[in-house]
Amino acid sequence: MDRPDGNPASRGDAAQLYARLLADPGLRPAPPGWDGARLAAAEAELRTLGLLGPAGTGPAAVSVDTAVRQLLLDADEQITALFEAVRRTRDSVEHLHTRYLPEQQRHQAGAAHEPVRGAARIAALLEDAARGARTEALSLRPGEDDSGAALAGKLARERIALAHGVAMRTVYPAAALRRPAVLAHLRELTAAGAHIRVAHTLPLRLIAVDARLAILPAPPAGAAGPEAAAVVVRDPAMVAMIRELFEYFWAGAWAPPELHPRGRPAEGAGDRHREVLRLLAAGLTDAAIARKLEVSERTVRRLVAELIADLGAESRFQAGVHAARLGRL
Repeated sequence: MDRPDGNPASRGDAAQLYARLLADPGLRPAPPGWDGARLAAAEAELRTLGLLGPAGTGPAAVSVDTAVRQLLLDADEQITALFEAVRRTRDSVEHLHTRYLPEQQRHQAGAAHEPVRGAARIAALLEDAARGARTEALSLRPGEDDSGAALAGKLARERIALAHGVAMRTVYPAAALRRPAVLAHLRELTAAGAHIRVAHTLPLRLIAVDARLAILPAPPAGAAGPEAAAVVVRDPAMVAMIRELFEYFWAGAWAPPELHPRGRPAEGAGDRHREVLRLLAAGLTDAAIARKLEVSERTVRRLVAELIADLGAESRFQAGVHAARLGRL
């Protein structure tokens, strides 16, 4: 077994000390010329292997056979404890499925729209949704609490989903990039694998997880004050509509260069061409497209020319026709 520092000299010292103790247990343990640190390192190595009696018992050598038996015994105890932990976990999982899952399913079947009030309950709901995501998590975030605690909590939740291979797409208002804390947060999310776009305006906050639930904001309950409130939507048709709403705003948003190394969006130049193509098909002028994408009209004209050449078209209109035929719209 290597020492943590991986130092061959320390292993050689341990073997030298062990040989010295075997030859004459009555000798003073430190070989000539060793300082206290060198002796302590060698003794620690021998104790790790079980070749030296425990601290406080004196420098007594233990036989290799005894050390091997003890190591195997320790391993057996650890394996036994691990199997016991696995058994307890399986029992708990079975208990959850047989006793509590039916209650949850009955509740969800009778509540296509479930109100949730209070910041703590909403935070718990969001964490549960992040942990339960399996394929995709979509969100529009028109406002973002840029306090350190709020951003750290959100980053932790979204990293849970990303760690499970969930495709995460989020749209923020472009103005959010001017807030240093939010910009740093979005860079961390991007580095973790999330896909971030920005838009000029967003009408509401929404979150959709897989195709099974969505979370929307809810108005405060009467005169109770501005308590945080949300609605959990589980009706499949409503969730599908909410996802379509997200896709509408996603298509109109763009990947900001501020989130990527050397100012290059991770989605690449092809993504920008697709955005220009979509906006052209919607009838927008070069000036309108430039405002939408926050680029110059000259850049838009260059992108349009590249699209026309790429599609083998002779005009903007013909480029749209070719793109539709090729399924690029």
